[in-house]
Amino acid sequence: MTNQYPINFSHIGLSVPDIERAVDFYSNVMGWYTIMTPATVTEDDSAIGVMSTEVFGQGWGSYRIAHMTTGDGVGIELFEFKDNQKPDDNFKFWETGIFHYGVQDPDIEGLVKKIVANGGKQRMPIKLIIPVKSRLRWFIWKTHLATWLRFIRMLMI
Repeated sequence: MTNQYPINFSHIGLSVPDIERAVDFYSNVMGWYTIMTPATVTEDDSAIGVMSTEVFGQGWGSYRIAHMTTGDGVGIELFEFKDNQKPDDNFKFWETGIFHYGVQDPDIEGLVKKIVANGGKQRMPIKLIIPVKSRLRWFIWKTHLATWLRFIRMLMI
């Protein structure tokens, strides 16, 4: 028998087209804290330069990075790569990989208004899920940063 335990989720890295705009959006709309303002990493012999080459391979040149954290301490790493390409508007749910991440908010209606006012697009109306046992409600939206989110409000009855 193993001594397996649940592993905590630490952080996620998101590639964004404009890092300043992303930091502004996530801090002003989501209330996330900026841990490290945007900085440039270059392909060189520094520790982070070598580490980045190990991850991305040779020839990446440079990128910009910022660190943020959610209210419950989950880290958000934002990356802006040179010559980044804006994805098309199709929701390619059949492609493997991360296609959304979820957060919780007690005022989901207010959050939707803030998201839309700041360039986000609501993809579906807010839905009440399992109405008999809880007041779990959610919706999906996409920001100008091309990141899909699922927002959840859970109020157990």
